[in-house]
Order: sequence, then structure tokens, then C-alpha cells
Amino acid sequence: MKDVPVKIKHNNAWIVIHMGIGTMGFVIPPPVNYEVPFVSIIDLAEKPHTLVITTKEKIETTLKIKSVDKVLEVLKKLILNSCTAFRTVAYFKSMAIRSSLPLTNTPWEKGSIVVMSTGIWFVTQNRQVCVPISDVTAVESTKTDVKGTSADIVRIDYIKSGEVLSAYVLCPPPTLQELSTFLKGATTGMSTNGSELDATDRHVAMLIYSGMDSRAIGKMLNIPPPQLDAIYDKILTLGIAEVVTTHRELQLTTKGVRHITHPMKTTKK
Repeated sequence: MKDVPVKIKHNNAWIVIHMGIGTMGFVIPPPVNYEVPFVSIIDLAEKPHTLVITTKEKIETTLKIKSVDKVLEVLKKLILNSCTAFRTVAYFKSMAIRSSLPLTNTPWEKGSIVVMSTGIWFVTQNRQVCVPISDVTAVESTKTDVKGTSADIVRIDYIKSGEVLSAYVLCPPPTLQELSTFLKGATTGMSTNGSELDATDRHVAMLIYSGMDSRAIGKMLNIPPPQLDAIYDKILTLGIAEVVTTHRELQLTTKGVRHITHPMKTTKK
């Protein structure tokens, strides 16, 4: 077991300790005094310089650990190789399509897919990429060309920094079907009933997706501001959009018009 320096959240404060990491788990010394077998870990999330680890033995416990990138990479890799999760060996492209355009230079990587409570991990010898479950927009079984041959794959569409991306996963058909079923189950909570939005609502959502602002949407669809606000409220309530910025629309008063036009008239003279 190797001791490494980390910070851990304990009683709402970050404390500095030396944590022991072994092949089967890690040990956090007093005052935390907690031993964590990797097999007891049911979820792993990643934030800048921080791992959020959820374990479950008798009770569910969440640990937040900070350290240098090298230590976190080692710990993350050990966790993903041994934690309790859906795991399968596969070939994959974690980013095969960007904004509907295939990325032809992206190579197939060999590794494993690890599906946990909050994320889908693409794991290779050298790196681990996570797609949060909350960012997944669709999971479907489809086909793609692999070295001139049509092959069955699972396609995972997701959002990253406001951009729509797609990942491809390739593995033997029985495993592929199992993966597809598991992923669809894991992302069930993210789906919406198509009947919740009418045709106008869906048209507004599509225009939001295309990057149009409120003024342009209202003008294109001939929707007055109060009606557009009501549609926005419905979309927000369903959790399929979020407010990214707010701004005020201004209209000059008579005094304002006089203030702007008076200097112009003076200049003309």
C-alpha cells in the first residue's frame, strides 16, 4: 500500500492527510478513519482536481477527495477497474460525431465501458473519459462502416459545452444488446413523453437548439412575447432547457426619442 497526500472533505472542511492506496482499496486514516474496498464503490464523478466517490456497504457514503492529477488518475483507474458497475470490453470512439458532422480522423480505441449511477466511462490504458448520464440525449442501436464493413454499434448522443456529440461503441452482438438495454435503462429518467409538448412547443425547442434568440423566434413563428414566455415556462418545467442569460428589452420613451433626435437636428443645421 502506497501513502499519497490528499485533501478530503470531513465535517464540512477540507483536511490534509496521507491516504493509503492498495490494489484492493484505499484507507483513510483518522480523524476520518475509513477503509474503502474498490468493490464497494458504486459511483464515481469527476470535478477539477477532485473525485467524488460513492460507496455502499451498510450505508451509502460519499467522499470528496482532492489531490494532484497524477494521484487522482491512479486512483480513478483502480476504481474503474474494480468497482461495482456494468462493465464490458469494447472498441469505442468517445467522440465520433460533432454537431452532426462525422469526425473521420477519430480512431477506434480498445478498452472498457463502465456504466455507473451518474456517468458512462470510456476507459483505456492511458485515459478515462466520462459522459455524465444527465448529459445523454439518446441511446440507439445502429450501424456504421468499420474498415469497409457495416457493423452493429451502440450510438450515445450527449451534450458537452452546449455542443451535440456522439460516441460509438462496438462489441460482439450479444454484449452490444446487453449494453444497449442497460444504457437505455440507466437514462430512462432523462426521457420525456412526446405528448408533453405540442407542435408549436417543439418548433420553439428546435429553434432554441439552432441558436436563435427570443426575438428571432417570436418573429419567425409570429408568437407574441407573453405566449413565448408561457412556452419557455413549459420547456423549463420539463427540464429540457435551462436559463443561460437574461437581458432587458428596452423601448425609448418620447423623452428618449427627443434626446436622441435633438442633437441630430442641431448637427444638420
